[in-house]
Amino acid sequence: MKIHHIAIICSDYRVSKKFYTEVLGLTMIREVYREKRQSYKLDLAIGDHYVIELFSFPDPPPRPSRPESCGLRHLAFSVENVERKREELITKGLTCEDIRIDEYTGKEFFFTQDPDQLPLEFYEM
Repeated sequence: MKIHHIAIICSDYRVSKKFYTEVLGLTMIREVYREKRQSYKLDLAIGDHYVIELFSFPDPPPRPSRPESCGLRHLAFSVENVERKREELITKGLTCEDIRIDEYTGKEFFFTQDPDQLPLEFYEM
């Protein structure tokens, strides 16, 4: 029917919480600390749409990224204006790749990374 949510495990909860809420502007729905797991769980939304569960766990292994490995490759966010979003993120201190054009759709997009080097794509609506 549709994707319900995406779960992300971060290495530094405070850094990732700030990144997803203050830098990307996702809305906090619920935040809980799970004592038995020594883990935070933060539910995040874009507008009214619940999209990401951000987890912390003690000593998670690093994400294999380069060369790319099997599994989730990246998250892609739709944006109205790719150039504006790229400039906004650069102003907030992120390193963003150059804007590219999708050869099949003709739409603009670019990549950056979250604090744990998870690739994030911003794609023209």
